[in-house]
Amino acid sequence: MRKRTRQPVHPGRIIKEDHLEPLSITTKDMASILGVSRKTLSKIVNERGSVTPDMALRLSRAFDTTPDLWLNLQKNYDLWQAEHASKAWKSVRPVSPQTLHTQI
Repeated sequence: MRKRTRQPVHPGRIIKEDHLEPLSITTKDMASILGVSRKTLSKIVNERGSVTPDMALRLSRAFDTTPDLWLNLQKNYDLWQAEHASKAWKSVRPVSPQTLHTQI
């Protein structure tokens, strides 16, 4: 597994800085284009909400990208957050036939 040293960018920042601002589109207008509430899009743009598969489809259609782009951005962000929020996951040992027999 490749270790990331920098926190990945939240997809909401990409939406805001690479799409809304250059096109001079408000969150309200973009929400209308996407067919979602202003609050839903605002949460994502302000990095308090996540891009769902449904939203990824909407964004890919609106910005001529792929849904995978948006889902991968969200996945990378979420995994980095989880990795750095807690170290408890590091106590899990790899599963092998030997570890299974010693656990039983």
